[in-house]
Amino acid sequence: MNEPFHPQAKTRINAKAKAAFFVQEYGAGKRIDGVQIVELKRFNDDGGAITELGRLTAGLHAQLEGFECRQMNYSEMEPGAVKAFHMHHRQTDVWYVPPCDKLLLVLHDCRAGSPTEGTTMRFVLGDGKDRLVRIPPGVAHGAANIGQKTGRIIYMVDLQFSGTPGECDEGRLPWDYLGAEIWDMVKG
Repeated sequence: MNEPFHPQAKTRINAKAKAAFFVQEYGAGKRIDGVQIVELKRFNDDGGAITELGRLTAGLHAQLEGFECRQMNYSEMEPGAVKAFHMHHRQTDVWYVPPCDKLLLVLHDCRAGSPTEGTTMRFVLGDGKDRLVRIPPGVAHGAANIGQKTGRIIYMVDLQFSGTPGECDEGRLPWDYLGAEIWDMVKG
């Protein structure tokens, strides 16, 4: 005869399941020093919506202390595209992905001597949320469009782009620098 079920009792599981069992991480992972995420407000009415990306006074962003906007850019990514990895020696990026798009952002701290050197952050931008992400110099960054339509990025930088050799601040690492699986969807 089976014993009655007691919801407070710990259930034993078989050896095969026990060997594969793990507890999923639900909290935020380790943050990279200097990466800042700013939750934004979206205002909706009968005719649509507006999100304020920031208030600038002489180029200084009110919510991102010390960040002076020198250039704003708009980028598009086709579904399934991966654009990675970019890195700057002097430039700070501030990214915004509209809430109707869905991009996987991967950040990796390449700064020698940083308290978070070697730390990787991986999270989704857009997907119903309005946020800014501040990416400091020396943090490699890239994105994958995991949505079903063209994904868009609006980003501000504190250094104007120059493609002139010796002046160009943008460099690249291979898209699979952290392993090709970094771009895989987490299953489970």
